[in-house]
Amino acid sequence: MKRELFEFLNTDLQFIKGVGPVLAARFDDVLPGRRVLDFMLHTPAYIRARGITENITDVEPGASVTIPLLVKSHRAGGVFRGHRRPTQIICSDKMGNNVTIQFFNVNFLDYWLKKLPIGEWRMVSGKLERGGTRPTINHPDFIEEMQNADKIPSIQAIYPSGEGLTQKTFSNVRDQIFNLLPDKIADETDGNVVEFFDALRHVHYPETADDLYPNSTYMVKLAYWELLAHQSAIVISRRNRADVRNRRIVRPKKYDLMGKFYSILPFDMTGAQTRTLREIFDDMARDVPMMRLVQGDVGSGKTIVALAVAIKMAESGAQTALLAPTDTLAQQHYAKIKPMCDKLGLVCDILTGRDKGAPRREKLISLRSGRTKIVVGTHALFSDDVEYRDLGLVIVDEQHRFGVSQREALRAKGANPDLLALSATPIPRTLSMTIYGDMDVSIINEKPAGRLPIITTKLPIARVNELVSRLKLQIDSGAKVFWVCPLVDDSELSDLTAVNARYDELKKIFPHAGLVHGQMDKKHRDAVMAKFADDNSDMKILVATTVIEVGIDVPRATIIVIENAERFGLAALHQLRGRVGRGNLQSYCILLYGRNITAEGMRRLDVLTETDDGFAIAEQDLIMRGTGELLGTRQSGWINYHFVDYVRHRDLFKLAASAARDMVGVDAWTRDLMFIFDRGVTISA
Repeated sequence: MKRELFEFLNTDLQFIKGVGPVLAARFDDVLPGRRVLDFMLHTPAYIRARGITENITDVEPGASVTIPLLVKSHRAGGVFRGHRRPTQIICSDKMGNNVTIQFFNVNFLDYWLKKLPIGEWRMVSGKLERGGTRPTINHPDFIEEMQNADKIPSIQAIYPSGEGLTQKTFSNVRDQIFNLLPDKIADETDGNVVEFFDALRHVHYPETADDLYPNSTYMVKLAYWELLAHQSAIVISRRNRADVRNRRIVRPKKYDLMGKFYSILPFDMTGAQTRTLREIFDDMARDVPMMRLVQGDVGSGKTIVALAVAIKMAESGAQTALLAPTDTLAQQHYAKIKPMCDKLGLVCDILTGRDKGAPRREKLISLRSGRTKIVVGTHALFSDDVEYRDLGLVIVDEQHRFGVSQREALRAKGANPDLLALSATPIPRTLSMTIYGDMDVSIINEKPAGRLPIITTKLPIARVNELVSRLKLQIDSGAKVFWVCPLVDDSELSDLTAVNARYDELKKIFPHAGLVHGQMDKKHRDAVMAKFADDNSDMKILVATTVIEVGIDVPRATIIVIENAERFGLAALHQLRGRVGRGNLQSYCILLYGRNITAEGMRRLDVLTETDDGFAIAEQDLIMRGTGELLGTRQSGWINYHFVDYVRHRDLFKLAASAARDMVGVDAWTRDLMFIFDRGVTISA
């Protein structure tokens, strides 16, 4: 890849015409980063057809419509008798049917007077709603003078969006980027590079809905290249580990800590934990850096295994960094680990993006001096100003949430440190080598003694009132309850219950109910979760989306209700169920299903009611959906993919893995792919 193209892809979005720092910050909340490349990999989810009509009579409610309208009158918005009234523009179509255009930002009447002057025709495009006294278009997507009507696209690509970002903003930024692209690739001599960006252009500018379908030509191409990048990174990583230049000196034992650690444990480790530790300790005794994945079912005791490994590393005087994907999960790990470290005389600290000023400087000094032996944190652990005296071990929790380059950035803080990855998503053995081919795998398939199986039942949504009455009795007796819904807001296109609507209903019965979802401010969301976890809190029921799927530990929570459970995959359902049953009390999972449940949906629920063994569930998932579909679903959550998640092509993994294994050296195109898809690994010269 030529330097000019490389620099363009790395350009911060704020420097693209029409973006700026404020808009770039909003993109940062939606994209994995704020580079041009991050935007280009954020492709449309579907298309919206904008057929032109001159008569609204036959237009279905909720359909997008593009129609010439005559502006007849304006009604100013504002606050009247305590109620906010929108600005309304009264129009009519060519058949004389009245249509109201509404704007809820009521302070811009002068702007709309100029945009929609009385007595003139305008081409308007938006969603037509039918309700009240006349058909309504709220906040049209496009308003153009009649001579500029061709500026309204007949087919519009719709992007996954976020707060403060409109579809028009996405299309404007897309146009700016792809208008600049031809000049950036003009000197490219590698046909693969040109073909790759041509495929991206076709996906960003779909001509029909077929162009975004899972098995469309361009989606399959992009998915294959993404898989090739990942599989190539695996091959290179394994070759690097075997390279004599990457060998390290085995650290001698300086202190005796493990015996004391075992003596202060309030329980005996399971056989699976003991076996896993033996495999890990054997790795640590070799001169080849450890790369091991520990798969453990929810509640199987992965954290205590990770702590034991960190203490083993401390016996040599070296440091351990435990990387968690969220502040909440980092705080929970720290709360568990710190008391044990205090008893052993080890300094344990936590470092996240919240640490500022003098407290942060003190923590950095302690890490640099080697005084801190175990540090728990988020991505802040590999910030430029963080230095370690002797980083011997990197532990990555929920490792699928971190790209290869992020893991490598943390490993680069030490001299060939060991890497231990933790995953709570059980994966069938038949797939683990394909997904984690650069790692050795250990499995913790036993639950700690005293853990009772979670009783799982399924219930039709029609009996929800009966369920709420039963929950009230349980809550009055001290239970805490999760209630999970799949959507944030009601949608006319779906019958799934919205979390906001369910929260409003439950709050009438449980006044102190809490609410969390992904669109909330992160600090506010973390505060609500912390309050629910507090034993002394009056919050006994938490209504949530799947943001609680990983990383919230509330031992007193003994009931979880999953609404529209038939819409979730088996892996997601099992992860959600794992939010309860974390103490020694009997726990329950209620799967509420809708009236239109399919036979396949009912089969998935039956699997959940029959077993709580995550590995058995993963095998059933493999049987029910097949390798191709299982690997090509977002809910699997194992690796962050851009295109593979959407493609249902059974042979792509085999083809990519075979091509990577046959690779003799690392060519320029493979390097380009690993950069594009964030699968970079350190490549020996």
